[in-house]
Amino acid sequence: MPMSKLTKSPLFWFISSILAIVVMTFFGPEEATLGANVRLVYLHGAWVLTAELLFALAALIGLIALISRKEAFYRWTTALGRSGIFYWISYLPLSMWAMQANWNGLFLAEPRFRLAMTFAIVGLLLQLGLWMLNINWLTAFSNIAFIAALRFIFATAENIMHPPPSPIFNSGNWAIIGFFVGLNLLTWLSAYFVTRFFLPKG
Repeated sequence: MPMSKLTKSPLFWFISSILAIVVMTFFGPEEATLGANVRLVYLHGAWVLTAELLFALAALIGLIALISRKEAFYRWTTALGRSGIFYWISYLPLSMWAMQANWNGLFLAEPRFRLAMTFAIVGLLLQLGLWMLNINWLTAFSNIAFIAALRFIFATAENIMHPPPSPIFNSGNWAIIGFFVGLNLLTWLSAYFVTRFFLPKG
């Protein structure tokens, strides 16, 4: 494939951004208790926040699509919903890796992890169903309902390994906070390319 054509591919830029994320994570600041393994926690956190952001954007654009009835908004809510479930599913192995590295075991019965698994399965089946049905208004409505259900259920879930409020943003360590914000921005950039990859042809 010619380089000019390759660089126009969202997949090429997604892979490039993933490499940048890996390098950035490798040089992340260590933490007094978890040491260098805290970098996996940073990455896992950025990944799940990106998934939730994509779900929220899918719902917002879906609402705009239902009001405006414009095809472009339906296309974007479709792509954002698919991108969101991609990040949600791929965040689960990162979560297990972080558990194993930092706590020497997998606590799969942890309430929020079990809920995350449930929403991964439901979300994947939902997106596959929406893809097969290909009904614009149903896709938009489903993206709104999905994030509403996710946020409601997680808001009432028990916290064991995810103590609120955010340990990172309440750490007072600006090196860690700044790094985490930068990692999130880079992960959001990768999400843009995934969304472009999933964007239906107009």
